[in-house]
Amino acid sequence: MAFGKSNLNVSRLLNELKKANKDMGDVVKNIEQITSQTKLISLNSAIEAARAGEAGRGFSIVANEIKKLAEKSTEANKKSNALVANIQEKANEVIAVRTADVAFDVIDKIDRNLFERNCDVQAWATFGSIKKALEEPGPENYERATKLMKNILDIYEVYHNLLLLNIQGDVVAAAGDQELVGVNRGESQWFKVIKQEQKVYVTDMYYSEDLGKYTISYACPVRNDHGEMIGVFITFFNWEFIYDIIENAKIGENGKIYVINKEGVVIGSNNHSDILKENLNHLKAVQVVTKGEEYGYTIEKDKSGKMHLFGYAHTKGYNAYRGKHWSVIVSEPIE
Repeated sequence: MAFGKSNLNVSRLLNELKKANKDMGDVVKNIEQITSQTKLISLNSAIEAARAGEAGRGFSIVANEIKKLAEKSTEANKKSNALVANIQEKANEVIAVRTADVAFDVIDKIDRNLFERNCDVQAWATFGSIKKALEEPGPENYERATKLMKNILDIYEVYHNLLLLNIQGDVVAAAGDQELVGVNRGESQWFKVIKQEQKVYVTDMYYSEDLGKYTISYACPVRNDHGEMIGVFITFFNWEFIYDIIENAKIGENGKIYVINKEGVVIGSNNHSDILKENLNHLKAVQVVTKGEEYGYTIEKDKSGKMHLFGYAHTKGYNAYRGKHWSVIVSEPIE
């Protein structure tokens, strides 16, 4: 699903629909007030007619007709209220489906982006100068690997850094910060996992102390011609590119988008202060989607007690990239 000008108009029209619903409800309330006043006039008229006796008989007939009119108006108001409630419900459902569609589109774009990153690391781990730096360690081969990695970093603007490590976990080449060369990362979780499982490992989103930024890492075994693991090639994705996807999604003026991990922790949002600080597990929408329900919406209260529509979508991965059990939540307030 591609978002363009037409979808921007959809967002505007949905906001106008919410306002029209509220205005319609206000009109019905005004009619109810008029009906109440009519009933009161009818009652007062009947009282005055009774006091006037024979002289007020004609006035009594008018009062009775006013009463009948008020009763018909009351009945009409009941039907109007039911109709307005039904229209509001359907309007909310339209907006809710829209939020779920946006959530699906956002997680799909993220999956496709991260699938490409998954392919990158596997391809680069097979390059000759990368393998040679580990098979024949030495300054000359390290320099060639470093030059290649710097070129990759310059061309692919979506990475903070690339590292090459030997089988002991020592960094032997870096595309970015050269102070990391010689540092041992053998105790890192990703290094232990990849050494044990001997396949590509993707971290969750986290804050890197080395980078001073948010990232996810893609680590891939580097193998010699006999298929033996001789080291690890790892990339550090620039999380800012996920913000671009989030901020380009078309939602209402007061709407919010959250990317959450499998624990319900916010790892991406149009409010950056929520990241790795906010947990949305209190929402039914999050409880449902983190259990694997792929797509849908709920209508429920947020933490402040205000009613919201929450559209949600769970990662399906893309091709060989199976995802990290992330989900996207899109919220729209209900007036």
